[in-house]
Amino acid sequence: MSDSGVKVLDAVVVGTGMAGLYMIKRLNDRGLNIQAIEAGSGVGGAWYWNRYPGCRADLPIIEYSYSFSKELEQEWDWSEVMAGQPEIERYLNHTADRFDLRKHIKFDTKVTDAIYNEDSNTWTVKTDQGDTYTCKYCIMATGCLNEPNYPGFKNADSFKGDIYHTAQWPREGVDLTGKRVAIVGCGSSGVQTIPELAKQAKELIAFQRSPVFTFPARNAPMNPKFLAQAKVDYSDIRERQRNSEMGVANYSGPRRPKDSNKPKKPRPSKKILDLTPEQRKQEVKDFGINALSAYVDPYFNPEANEIACDLYRETLKDILDDPQKAEALSPKNYPLHCKRPVIDTEYYSAFNQDNVSIVDLRVNPVEEVTPTGLRTNDAEYEFDVLVYATGFDAMTGTLKKLNIRGRDNQLLADRWKDGPRMYMGLQTVGFPNFFTTTGPGSPSVVSNVLHSIEQHVEWIDTCIDYLLENNIKTIEPTIEAEDAWVIHVDKAAKGSMMTAPTCNSWYLGSNIAGKPQGFMPYIAGTKTYREECDEVVAKGYEGFALTS
Repeated sequence: MSDSGVKVLDAVVVGTGMAGLYMIKRLNDRGLNIQAIEAGSGVGGAWYWNRYPGCRADLPIIEYSYSFSKELEQEWDWSEVMAGQPEIERYLNHTADRFDLRKHIKFDTKVTDAIYNEDSNTWTVKTDQGDTYTCKYCIMATGCLNEPNYPGFKNADSFKGDIYHTAQWPREGVDLTGKRVAIVGCGSSGVQTIPELAKQAKELIAFQRSPVFTFPARNAPMNPKFLAQAKVDYSDIRERQRNSEMGVANYSGPRRPKDSNKPKKPRPSKKILDLTPEQRKQEVKDFGINALSAYVDPYFNPEANEIACDLYRETLKDILDDPQKAEALSPKNYPLHCKRPVIDTEYYSAFNQDNVSIVDLRVNPVEEVTPTGLRTNDAEYEFDVLVYATGFDAMTGTLKKLNIRGRDNQLLADRWKDGPRMYMGLQTVGFPNFFTTTGPGSPSVVSNVLHSIEQHVEWIDTCIDYLLENNIKTIEPTIEAEDAWVIHVDKAAKGSMMTAPTCNSWYLGSNIAGKPQGFMPYIAGTKTYREECDEVVAKGYEGFALTS
């Protein structure tokens, strides 16, 4: 602490979700003097804030868990294949306690300013609680899905009933028994929460503009024998994740010996175009709608994709009892794999309940919010509770809201006014010693996010160690390297369904009015990306300017 009351540190970490917790541990193990700042009252990040009914992991939890500690892997027992929010939050609290991380965290505190001082090569970080810190390294672990998005309906404040957002669900929960409930949005949070709300509400009206392609999660209680075997196989699981471009091992138990005579479980074909129309329908009948997510050619081939889309819509007609609901829930005018994959638990069966209805906003858009509900262009709907499941200002929303200023007092939001520009999703030109975990231009949200988080945290930690060991004062990208990386990220996305002309998604910023359009994550894969990061380091931090 300086005489002025300013706390002098080596590093400030903003956020204590999965990235922040691991970042604290790495820097603490290295002996650095650090402070973590957290807006919430507890750790967990997205798993602290997103406590809406039905919230759960969209990957098997065996793979969506920390790999940095063998002891942690062995001591934690998961209760479900796809663990729910409460269990994941308990796991992250256990992690914080096990490694004594809370002593470095200040809760219920928001960062307001992060300003670079060129004379001292330090960052000054201020909070809404009146704290001031100076540090060599400023690390943003604020997550990709953090800043809630509201749709901006006309007269939004006029509604007299209760209003909730899935990303800011009350910690104490909400009792909807006997209530008339409306929910707007059908991304991951909407798909997960609708079946749970349908169990409570007297009436549930879903207002959906862009229905999603969603596939059954097939969640189940964790089999103790499977968990015990996974604990034996963890090292193999992690190695398989590292060799996967999605950071996913697709672990299903111990590997079968090559000479095993045990018959293999049948799987869908690899390419939908290799099948006749009759064979395609039969595979969907045999394997369920999940078969359509297993074919590889719809990811890049428009013809294959349209065939898969047609089959999906036809399957909905068989699943849903009401033709109006089947039509309203059918994704149209954009390709399969354009948006983030969504998995569900009893999503479509919820719409077969008599108390659940759907309004297709493609046909009848919302005109305004009223004191008692919503008015579309052809009807008025009354209800007691309004739930927004409208997602986030993804990847850049939180960072652009903060007063982050680099060299020459440049505001980060201004530098990113035409879209985020970063080198490898780690740093941006003009902001020395300023790092982001899973930032724009890295695989992050198009991969197993925790796998990508660990890789980024380890890279940043190793980089800081290199700087300290070699008495290097600052690191930041060169403009040439940053420009080349932006082009590289854009080129990698070309030809995929995620950048198809008819695709509008939060990957592109399409869900936020006025947000610059551009594909933000890096789609080439986690294995490829890690090798590129390692090569940069092997070449003496190629593409970065280092000053002594």
